[in-house]
Amino acid sequence: MRVAFAGTPEFALPALEALLERHRVIGVLTQPDRPSGRGRRIEPGPVKRAALAHGLPVVQPETLASEEARAPLEAWDPEALVVVAYGLILPREVLALPRLGCVNIHASILPRWRGAAPIERAILAGDTETGVSIMQMDAGLDTGPVLLQRRLAVSRSHTAGSLGAELSRLGAAALLEALEGLEAGTLKATPQPAGGVTHAAKVMKAEARVDWRRSAPDIERQIRAFNPWPVAETVLDGEPLRILDGHAEDPHEALHHSSNVLQLESKRDEPGAITAVLDDFVLVQCGEGRLRVLEVQRPGRRRVSAREYAHSTSLLGRRLG
Repeated sequence: MRVAFAGTPEFALPALEALLERHRVIGVLTQPDRPSGRGRRIEPGPVKRAALAHGLPVVQPETLASEEARAPLEAWDPEALVVVAYGLILPREVLALPRLGCVNIHASILPRWRGAAPIERAILAGDTETGVSIMQMDAGLDTGPVLLQRRLAVSRSHTAGSLGAELSRLGAAALLEALEGLEAGTLKATPQPAGGVTHAAKVMKAEARVDWRRSAPDIERQIRAFNPWPVAETVLDGEPLRILDGHAEDPHEALHHSSNVLQLESKRDEPGAITAVLDDFVLVQCGEGRLRVLEVQRPGRRRVSAREYAHSTSLLGRRLG
């Protein structure tokens, strides 16, 4: 099948690689190069780098609203346009162009978590299951009929990064199955149900600020959902402190002091208080329950374990936030 591809970030790479193995990829749409990293240098995105490495034509319009911007896609004349985390709205002229339509991989079981951040929102909500939907795109925001879905369990060890990596691979395999069915005429899209619709708003950096008045399970999910970006953050003595890993303490799990205790338990119980410092974690009081902080990062420093951080400064009885 003659396929054009539209995608930008790392999440889209497994789908592109899968298409290259099974179909003829005739061109790639990706977003313009953006500033990246500490130096804010203009860098190509992951999809562009991969496309160029495979010798594929690459087009990077700021928008697809004009005839001029759409001209390369029209010249490619694809049978299908596969869209994975592209980041630009497709006008009706683009949606109507391919014979088999525009096919999208969305990282949720639609209609739950329509929108820009389905992975982060699923973790924040405490969902125990998510998945991917292969969707025939229409003019709405993730409202098109679904070709097929594949499910995946969400564990407490999943971060947005690790869950996204698994979903990207699951989506790539499901995409090939959907395209095969479309080409053979054996797969029909099914309208999404009217009920169960939720919206996954774009993640804002301010959401990463930890409010220690919330419950420990809520804060644990915040840490997981915002890793690798924007990373959960608190403040210690006026200095930002990023929290990269942490787990809510099991309410039935007693804190047994043994040879691994670095500092004895504090009696402070207000939210944000550091109540114990052990060899492998720092214990912080939350509005409900306590959080075991496992990995942190100070501004401009490398990420370190709670053990290493505790050895560098006195923490017991101090307050985060």
